[in-house]
Amino acid sequence: MSDRLGKDQVAALLGWFAARQRSLPWRMAPAGQRPPYAVWVSEIMLQQTRVEVVVPYFEAWMRSFPTVEALAEASEDEVLRHWAGLGYYRRARFLHRAAQELVAAGARGQGGAAWPQSAAAWAELPGIGEYTAAAVASLSCGEAAPVVDGNVKRVVARCAGLELA
Repeated sequence: MSDRLGKDQVAALLGWFAARQRSLPWRMAPAGQRPPYAVWVSEIMLQQTRVEVVVPYFEAWMRSFPTVEALAEASEDEVLRHWAGLGYYRRARFLHRAAQELVAAGARGQGGAAWPQSAAAWAELPGIGEYTAAAVASLSCGEAAPVVDGNVKRVVARCAGLELA
C-alpha cells in the first residue's frame, strides 16, 4: 500500500479505520492478540457473505462450538445444521476437517502454541487460501502478512486517485 500512498495517507487511513470500525464479536482484542479460533471461524464465514448476516451465525456458532475440540468432535451433520443459511457448505466441511487436523496436531481451546503461527502454516489447512491465511495470521498472530481484496483495492485506488479497470 505504501508504494502508492504516502506515509501520511497510510496513517490517516489507519486512523480513520480505528475511529470508525464496527464493533464485532471477533474483534474483542487488538489485532495480533485475537484468538485464532474466533478469527479463523469469522474469516471463513465472511467469505462471500455480508458482515451483518455473519454476526448472528458467528455468535450461535461460538455458543455451540466454543473451542476447536468442540468443532472437531461434532458430526458433519451437526456442523452443517449450524451452517445452514450461510451457503457454500463446502466452507463448513473444510472448517470441520481443518478443526480435526488442528486437534490431531495438538491445538486446543481458542489458541496457543500448537496453533499455526504464520500465514504459511494456516495455508496448509483444508479450505484456507492465501487471503484467509494472511488475514488470520495478521489478526491473531501479529504477522505482517499483506491482505489484498477488492475492498482494499477500491480504498487504495480512491486514496491514490487511480481508476480500477
